[in-house]
Amino acid sequence: MTSAPANLLAVRTLLLTYLNVDKNAVRDADLEPAEVGIVGDASHRGGYHCGSDRTVANDYSVVESTRDRSGLTLYASALDVGTFSVRSDGATHTLRTFSTWLVAQCAANTADSRDIREVIYSADGRTVRRWDRLGKRTSGDSSHLFHTHISFFRDSTKAGRDQTPLFRRYLTAIGLIAPTKPENEMEQNDKLVGNTGSTSRTVGDVLADLQNLRNWLISPANTAGLITPPAANSPLQQMLAMLRGWPALVAQVNELSGKDFTDEQQIVAGVLAGLPPERIAEAIPPQIARDVADELSRRLTA
Repeated sequence: MTSAPANLLAVRTLLLTYLNVDKNAVRDADLEPAEVGIVGDASHRGGYHCGSDRTVANDYSVVESTRDRSGLTLYASALDVGTFSVRSDGATHTLRTFSTWLVAQCAANTADSRDIREVIYSADGRTVRRWDRLGKRTSGDSSHLFHTHISFFRDSTKAGRDQTPLFRRYLTAIGLIAPTKPENEMEQNDKLVGNTGSTSRTVGDVLADLQNLRNWLISPANTAGLITPPAANSPLQQMLAMLRGWPALVAQVNELSGKDFTDEQQIVAGVLAGLPPERIAEAIPPQIARDVADELSRRLTA
């Protein structure tokens, strides 16, 4: 017989955990367990609140999508959410604002809403609207003035796919759930993991040190407002002065790179001019030295 799948029961539990709390001490302002339903009552026939034992001929919750036909089981595949009103982050959140947010996520085709086939709701308490992923219908009966119906494609309930992320995102957006800090991300007041010699140092301390170091490096000597500003003749300031002259050196190299250095005669003459005779003699192989001596002797006696 028709039963509630674990993945929709998890959504129900999540909503009741955070919305079944009367923060304003106003009677019936919170979401009651009886207002969050999955399986239709015994007289219910056809539709997503029914499993395969209660569907009817040409049931729209089966025949209009291959996702429903392939996913038909004894599981119901819908969730009803009743009225509530909670205060959080200085605002009041109700069934109507929740429904409007939910439809916006579905219309935007967010990754965590793609298993939702339809949402039947009222944004103003007077007109019933239907968002239908298949574009088949646009309205619903008047009972949806007081509750919002959410249908899930049956293949998602058959697969047991987790449906809580979308609803957890809503509860986070309105401030009832604290945002999850990404793995390995640290806050400025978090203590450092590694041992730096000071157990009290925090991420914020390191960031402040890095900013001070940056200011110290790029600031002229004796700049006011810095922690231990650099002195005019400090080695670091001398190095910075040299680096500031780097663009001129680069310009000289670029100028030389554009010249032609292929005049071998000039290069050889320049090299020989810089060497004493004994060094030239040492560099010449013996046979060549004899040949050169003979040639020089011939020239001198000619």
